[in-house]
Amino acid sequence: MKTLISIRMLVTVGLCLLSASCGKKQPSGASTTPKGPDTYPLPEKPLVANCEPGKPGGRLVIAEPGDPKTFNPITASDLSSRDVYRLLFSSLITFNWPKQEVEPGLLESWSVADDKKTWTLKLRKGVRWSDGQPLTAEDVVFTWNDVVYNTNINNVTVDVFRSDGKNFNVRKVDDFTVEVVTPQVHAPFLQSLDDLGVLPKHILAKAVAEKRFESTYGVNTPPDQLVCSGPYKLKTFKPGQLCLLERNPYYWAVDSKGQRLPYIDQVVFTVVPDMNAMSLRFLRGENDVFEHVRPDEFERYKQESASGKFKLLELGYGLERAFIWFNQNTGTNAQNRKPYVDPVKLKWFRNTKFRQAISYAIDRQSIINSVYAGRAKPNYGFESPANEKWYNPSTKKYPHDLKQAKALLAEIGIQDRNGDGVLEDSDGHPIEFVMNTNTGNNSREKTAVLIKEDLKRLGLNVIYQPIEFNTLVDKIDNTMDYDCVLLGLGGGSTDPASSMNVLKSDGFTHFWFPRQKKPSSDWEARIDELMIAQLKTLDSVERKKLFDEVQAIMAEQVPLIYTVSPEIFTAIRADIGNLKPTPLSYYRAIWNLEELFFIK
Repeated sequence: MKTLISIRMLVTVGLCLLSASCGKKQPSGASTTPKGPDTYPLPEKPLVANCEPGKPGGRLVIAEPGDPKTFNPITASDLSSRDVYRLLFSSLITFNWPKQEVEPGLLESWSVADDKKTWTLKLRKGVRWSDGQPLTAEDVVFTWNDVVYNTNINNVTVDVFRSDGKNFNVRKVDDFTVEVVTPQVHAPFLQSLDDLGVLPKHILAKAVAEKRFESTYGVNTPPDQLVCSGPYKLKTFKPGQLCLLERNPYYWAVDSKGQRLPYIDQVVFTVVPDMNAMSLRFLRGENDVFEHVRPDEFERYKQESASGKFKLLELGYGLERAFIWFNQNTGTNAQNRKPYVDPVKLKWFRNTKFRQAISYAIDRQSIINSVYAGRAKPNYGFESPANEKWYNPSTKKYPHDLKQAKALLAEIGIQDRNGDGVLEDSDGHPIEFVMNTNTGNNSREKTAVLIKEDLKRLGLNVIYQPIEFNTLVDKIDNTMDYDCVLLGLGGGSTDPASSMNVLKSDGFTHFWFPRQKKPSSDWEARIDELMIAQLKTLDSVERKKLFDEVQAIMAEQVPLIYTVSPEIFTAIRADIGNLKPTPLSYYRAIWNLEELFFIK
């Protein structure tokens, strides 16, 4: 599942919490598992991790741009929430990012019938929730049927578990077997299971029945009531300060010596709402990992890594792409009965040539030189070139060309009618709009300023307003009160199915006009058809052909106007073992956090 990339101040929480040395030794009186994690019962066949046996103990400190908005994995749509809940909830399978392969998770095994639609999923016997209760097929069926497919619950995962707009037929066979029948052949079925965070029926069934599920597992939930099955469980949450996770003593994975994972006792997310401050804290040894080192910081990090205190990992290009988009929502706010978008602006934003002109006007090389110190390359399309299996290199490109941009605008009646240097539409309205991005992300804020200047040279008046990330997310997801936004996508898998919620017109993160009841344009309808069709074949060549057309349409229509793809650099303490870094995961160095350990 692809989600918004966000980047967010630390209040003093005790010297040991912030000291790099805290990763080596657990402070006295801070035991996270009173009985010792290896005294709790393991499943009959626990997952045996393919990693070097490590040493238990320590605390990993990670800086976060903002607080999680929820711990609910079904309703969360922001990255700060995902960063935390991915460690709290387990999926049916795990995805090995460097190998790009599906591997067992809560499922011990699986099989598919000759019809290629009937899947039999075998759960591990003896897996327990963090409260000690057994995790069974009841929980899987409950999560799928009662939560994900519940029309009273808004969630960002449902599109992944539908085929041709139809839900899968999910039923319990026995306590540890689930049968899933897909309406059509569903090519990404197995990989999509990584997006299904299984929930405890015995805890949440009542909330679902009473139609209050969306408020459950919120940030006000007492830690002992947030029952989960991942490698960690919630210990403490202090808004604006920290989110502290501790080892889940019932976690269901071990290493080759039989030691229960995870190795690291505690994971602490501290709130640092500014990328510069986040970077400085890492260099001072106050945080243990800084996964998003900016290209313009490369030389400093390279020099300071020579001390041996941390490693600087050079990973090439990744899947993250920054882009701007315009609000094309034709709807009306039910509360004040006003259009979400000023009709004058909506006319511009929904015009393909207007969006194409904006793309031509953006000087991407200037962004590369000024923001990324030359360590980036122009990007024009929906899929990153790093995703070699699915990337379409033949889509329309938009090299910097102000003359072409002005010509396109003139074709739709937008030109300087009074000689004041500002373009007006055919009704005399000056072309002016507000562009938002989130505060605290230095690269993004610099990019926004450069785009504003590029569009000024074109003759457009852009009012740049950076705002706090969660406030921006609320504008995008709820009030829909904005003109234009600069953000990006990250996370998710490399399979096209992971983009269903972005590309489908009824998708929750179809940014420019989400949750449409029917496609608002012919080209969106065509993308809907193609995205559904690519799910129905196991022929990878045919799937590639269909997704190539999706990318071509997105490049022609440019609802998302891409800027550049930076090179990927990550920094992490030098004494952490079992690193398997990859540019293909948003969690570049800690995607396998449950396997990481402190060597000393």
